[in-house]
Amino acid sequence: MKKPKIYITRLIPEPALAELKEYCDIEMNLSSRILSKDELVKKVRGKDAILVSHTTMDAETIAAAAPSCKILASYGVGYDNIDLAAATQHGIYVSNNPDAVTDATADMTWSLILGTARRIVESDHFVRSEQKGWGPTLLLGSHVTGKTLGIIGAGRIGTAVAKRAKGFNMDIIYTDTQQNSSFETLTGGKFVSKHTLLQEADFVSVHIPRHPSTYHYIGIDELKLMKKTAILINAARGDIIHEKALVEALKNGLIAGAGLDVFENEPQLEPGLTSLANVVLTPHVGTSTLDTRIKQGAGCARNIRAALAGKIPPNCLNPEVRSQSR
Repeated sequence: MKKPKIYITRLIPEPALAELKEYCDIEMNLSSRILSKDELVKKVRGKDAILVSHTTMDAETIAAAAPSCKILASYGVGYDNIDLAAATQHGIYVSNNPDAVTDATADMTWSLILGTARRIVESDHFVRSEQKGWGPTLLLGSHVTGKTLGIIGAGRIGTAVAKRAKGFNMDIIYTDTQQNSSFETLTGGKFVSKHTLLQEADFVSVHIPRHPSTYHYIGIDELKLMKKTAILINAARGDIIHEKALVEALKNGLIAGAGLDVFENEPQLEPGLTSLANVVLTPHVGTSTLDTRIKQGAGCARNIRAALAGKIPPNCLNPEVRSQSR
């Protein structure tokens, strides 16, 4: 029996492909480079499913895939790179991976909190460069235990981050589009306005999706509200924070520091960001553990298998496709 054809838009670890290889013929972009639009259009033609990793699937690309494609399976939780309306119009399911990435992203958020607060990168450089002058005043950082953590976005990842904060005896406040009783039960967090959170939190951690309403959610006005001792963490989406305004805030001491895993125009960074000692920068690796990558592959396999069988995928974002004739 002929196997379905799947295209994978970027290189993913071999162990993550195990389930897909059982029942599909796989073609994969064997690099981390994001293909040009012309390259991608050629690759998606004639495929039964596309596993999408941080690659833009616009209306034109989706139209090229449409005659055969049954599903666009996002490797991660985000799907702002996929034109959901266009996929729906062509009767193509879109799925994501919300559960696979939660713990890894929450762990990474805490790596940024602790790394920034305790000046880990600067300390590592100090030791490696064999500098002298070790003593009680060296590389003084920010205390974490007992401080106030402000969570922006009380979804899966925001909740996981807040649950970890309980081990540090932190006071937890949060803001979102509405109050979240589940978040409060699991974390003891208190719902406040955005304005109040920015004023009161010692650490502000961002966990909201990319959306027109969240573009530059934190800009210069918001940064001015924060404590001068506060630290801003972003492991969500880069353009939620106005990067130019953040550089100026860090330069001028409006806030104490920042930990960033995502950037507004990644992989390009705002000029001046890399020269600042009070920011920790990581290359969008919030989900980069092998365990997570394998879980992501398994999640995509389940979604793809269901779609190819004519069923609604478990993590479907447009179930209305089921009612459309192909």
